[in-house]
Amino acid sequence: MSRTYWGGAVVAAMAVIAPSIAFAAVDAETAFVFNTFSFLIHGVLVMFMAAGFAMLEAGLVRTKNTAAICLKNVAIYSVAGIIFYIFGYSLMYTDVSGYIGSLSLFYDTSDAEKALLAASEKTPELIKSVTDNGYSVMSDWFFQMVFVATAASIVSGTVAERIKFWPFMVFVVVLTGVIYPIQGSWTWGGGWLKEMGFSDFAGSTLVHSVGGWAALVGAIILGPRKGKFGPNGQVLPIPGANLPLATLGTFILWFGWFGFNGGSQLALGSAADAAAIAIVYVNTNLAAAAGVVAAMAASQLLYGKIDLTMALNGAIAGLVSITAGPDLQSHYLSVVIGAIGGVLVVFAIPMVDKLKIDDVVGAISAHLVCGIWGTLAVGIFGSGSLVTQIVGIVATGVFVSLVSAVVWLALKYTMGLRVDPEDEFRGLDQAELGMEAYPEFGPRAQVM
Repeated sequence: MSRTYWGGAVVAAMAVIAPSIAFAAVDAETAFVFNTFSFLIHGVLVMFMAAGFAMLEAGLVRTKNTAAICLKNVAIYSVAGIIFYIFGYSLMYTDVSGYIGSLSLFYDTSDAEKALLAASEKTPELIKSVTDNGYSVMSDWFFQMVFVATAASIVSGTVAERIKFWPFMVFVVVLTGVIYPIQGSWTWGGGWLKEMGFSDFAGSTLVHSVGGWAALVGAIILGPRKGKFGPNGQVLPIPGANLPLATLGTFILWFGWFGFNGGSQLALGSAADAAAIAIVYVNTNLAAAAGVVAAMAASQLLYGKIDLTMALNGAIAGLVSITAGPDLQSHYLSVVIGAIGGVLVVFAIPMVDKLKIDDVVGAISAHLVCGIWGTLAVGIFGSGSLVTQIVGIVATGVFVSLVSAVVWLALKYTMGLRVDPEDEFRGLDQAELGMEAYPEFGPRAQVM
């Protein structure tokens, strides 16, 4: 059973203590339908975030790398889904014994659901054998699967414009099939961090920091793009080619995040669940808005001008920051948490540049730095232990960084990570795809 399920328990309790109150509870089959619907519709919203990452990254790279980054994003979602189906889900959620689940191949729906679907007569006994679970087995798998692709998409933006396609996809296989599921089992699978009391409602650490740590290690090992840093160490800006597209991507991510956080209630079978999801939606929206406003104000104070890319990253920073604790029943605190995230990202992006780490889209700052902050915020403002939150952050960071480093280095010295300097200069669209995202503006169009 994934994460923690409360919907059925709430329904059962309300049915016992308040049978005479109208609309106080629903029957088990109705709760099953609502819970399953919540998993599916929220999962669809999270799936749409793949489009958001693709558009954000396509807008922040140069035109000569646009088709390549779009290909990477559609490939990430596809590969992550297949790998999570083959064995990733089982490592994360099946029979977790503290540190890892059991390895089994090709996750499938339950025998009870198969029997119900195959039966010509849907008897009460068959229906009960299904509804006792609280939700459809594969609706839960689908909701958990769309999360794993998000972590890999974070890496894609950081290492863009200079990494080879196939080595990157090999890393995606390891990240989505091994690294993400194992650390996820520690909390959402009921492992040792969950037993300690570590709290991460929708994944500030388990999803966003994981992607951030993997991206950070990858960027260090891969090295910066040619022309990013001058001979004396000065940072040379490489502007993105399409800021309207990046803005669209940010809005799509914001939209999808309601599924990311709202669906993590993991139930919609009672009035309590519905009220909780409403709170999560509002807190998510307020934190994102506060991140934008805070980032705009901070960039104005620091640079004397408002930076659109900082505002876009401010939205993502606010969203990442609130993801660990969107269930806080204080909307004001959500504004504070999101605003702090927006300020952090404005300071973190130039700091990463000063460390000579080339992060094309600012993902390390938005997802790693703010993922850490959001997880700490649960211990500061929520009911969790700050010490336990720190333990979870450190354990996840050490594990993901070490394993990622081994994989990145293995790829570097076998398949090779970077494209040739000539191919990097031409752009990955031509070098690896043999095509252009904007052919009417390319050199061949000028000859015709």
